Amino acid sequence: MKQIVKAACPHDCPDACGVLITVQDGRATKIQGDPEHPVTRGFLCAKVAKYLDRVYSPDRVQYPMRRVGPKGPSAGVESQNGAPAFPTHNLQAWKRISWDEALDEIASRFRDISTQFGSEAILPYSYGGTLGALNGASMDRRFFHRLGASQLDRTICSAAGEAGLKSVLGVKLGTEPEQFRHSKYIIAWASNIHGNNVHLWPFITEARRNGAKLVVIDPYRTRTAECADWYLPINPGTDAALALGMMHVIISENLHDADYVSKYTLGFKQLREKVKEYPPDRVAQWTGIAADDIRKLAREYAMTRPSVIRLNYGVQRSEGGGMATRSVVMLPCITGSWKEVGGGLQMSVSGAADLNTADLKRPDLMKSALGREARIVNMVELGKALNAVNDPPVKALFVYNSNPAAVCPQHNDVVRGLMRPDLFTLVHEQFFTDTTDYADIVLPATTFFEHKDLQKGYGHYYLQVSNQAIDPLGECRSNVEVFRALAERMGFEEECFRESVDEMIDAALQSKDPWMDGINRGRLEAGPVRMNFGDQGLGFRRQNPEEFGSAAATVSTHPGETHAAFLPFACGGFRTPSGKAELYSEALKFEGLDPVATFTPPAESRHGGNGRGLPLELLARKADNFLNTTFSNVPSIQEMEEIGLLEISAADARERGIAEGDRVRVFNRRGDILLQARVDGKVQPGVVAARLNWAKTTPGFQSINSLTSEKLTDMGNSATFYSVLVEVEKLQAL
Repeated sequence: MKQIVKAACPHDCPDACGVLITVQDGRATKIQGDPEHPVTRGFLCAKVAKYLDRVYSPDRVQYPMRRVGPKGPSAGVESQNGAPAFPTHNLQAWKRISWDEALDEIASRFRDISTQFGSEAILPYSYGGTLGALNGASMDRRFFHRLGASQLDRTICSAAGEAGLKSVLGVKLGTEPEQFRHSKYIIAWASNIHGNNVHLWPFITEARRNGAKLVVIDPYRTRTAECADWYLPINPGTDAALALGMMHVIISENLHDADYVSKYTLGFKQLREKVKEYPPDRVAQWTGIAADDIRKLAREYAMTRPSVIRLNYGVQRSEGGGMATRSVVMLPCITGSWKEVGGGLQMSVSGAADLNTADLKRPDLMKSALGREARIVNMVELGKALNAVNDPPVKALFVYNSNPAAVCPQHNDVVRGLMRPDLFTLVHEQFFTDTTDYADIVLPATTFFEHKDLQKGYGHYYLQVSNQAIDPLGECRSNVEVFRALAERMGFEEECFRESVDEMIDAALQSKDPWMDGINRGRLEAGPVRMNFGDQGLGFRRQNPEEFGSAAATVSTHPGETHAAFLPFACGGFRTPSGKAELYSEALKFEGLDPVATFTPPAESRHGGNGRGLPLELLARKADNFLNTTFSNVPSIQEMEEIGLLEISAADARERGIAEGDRVRVFNRRGDILLQARVDGKVQPGVVAARLNWAKTTPGFQSINSLTSEKLTDMGNSATFYSVLVEVEKLQAL
């Protein structure tokens, strides 16, 4: 029998696509975009379009496995370039066991560790492998809270940017993607829209057909930069300086919206004084962007209406990432573009769907176990946690929704910790990843085809239920089911561990947020539902046709259908302590940070003081099609990426005697990696770039994160993947 199931992509992407899965006699036979989704509108990214290859891959983990061989990378057949070829796992290192055996062993080890070292010696480790509300953060949190395990500070990707955004706005809201079609000036700032936010691209294309200009600011010439009307390459980690330089021009030339500023912002006087320190001529020396171009950019942005900024998380992956984000977010606050359809800024809009997360996660259960809150371990500092923390030491590591042996900074320290013979490591996974190479037990995980979940996006204002399409393959179980079963094995008697998936979804939707009124599971199971903005909330307003013309009063969704434009800050309503956009923040001052904004060159950069003789700034980039490392092992996705490359400018290559295709060693004091030189003009002199991949795919099993550090950002305690200095040398032929 044939049926079509409505689902939603849960992967770490702003788009959260509506998906249709065709199922024939219990097997998924087709995946396509849901044409009824108002934002993603019936098409999928190239990765998810090939998702059947992932679901039915012969390399799926389908049964619980116990290690019987030594820990460490287990290479497959060597390829011609010396890197292991897929599949890169050795089944001889593993023995299939039953779920009962696996659960009993885990429960026994957890009890023993808790008795000998205390329950905080157990550390969960997860992140964005799924963004589903249930399988991302529900039953797992309940379990670890009740166990009294250490808490994980999940900061590796976006925490600095979120902190910077909220320091100005007080909440994660922004311009809805449908409004970009009305924009006349679009800045893609550290945002490769064409590569990893592809469903925004048609709205930008429509805007450009209507005369809009697209400007891209990025240290790497991305696919989006190649499509831009104006591309401005910027030195890594200098975005705050550029934003402050733009505000210097805007304010000194009276291009700001004085009425909006006086009504809805706090601290403009202090900002006016601060930006005097950042004239374009000075900013040009840091950013590598000519002073005249900085002036031109500022004037065009302020004078072209409406103007909008699509800011992405690359801007916050340097030492000053929080302050950089804060500085950029101030721009629409001083120009007043928040009040216009097609104006404002988008970074994350996930603050709109305020689910009942307290009921999902049950943090109160910690007090049952410990009588207090458990200690917090920052996920960026996993190497430190496994090798240096002693009060108590980490004795068990439970990894799910993540691949830390690939994605964590300071890779060599992480691996050294994972190799500890006294560390009990279990991994819930779909494939044998870099991290499973160090696991004692591997548990088989479902894909989103095989379980039901509640899905919100951080790039649009629609909530969805992702319905289960097929039965789990083999003996795969969802995160919810695994932690429910473990709670039973541990003897946890709280009723929350027996809730069904539907009961958990219903509870999550019982929110006090008025924007959630009328949204229930029944509606969501039928298709995506937009947040119920109405006329309450943050002081936003609906646009009146008389003010801006009927075309801008509403935003079209399906042909012939419209909804009122959502302008979250048109009339103020910021969720800061003052209720205004805080250009001056007492909270930042209390933390010892500049209460307005500032630019300090990253210590590990060309302008910093911690170079130790290393001249090149490294961009440890994500591949366009691997989604961190999620799709790294799927052959049909590998065909879309060139892996193992170091991109280097012609000038830097020539200085080192390096030519296109040469094998090179990239190194610093933390480690090294062997790559192949690509001299293609994607980076400016002084910058090199390489892409994240599974370590087991490289010679010597080294990750690009062998070169990155555990140093944390100024705000949010996030990772500093783009504050890295290296040197490059040509490898001599044998």
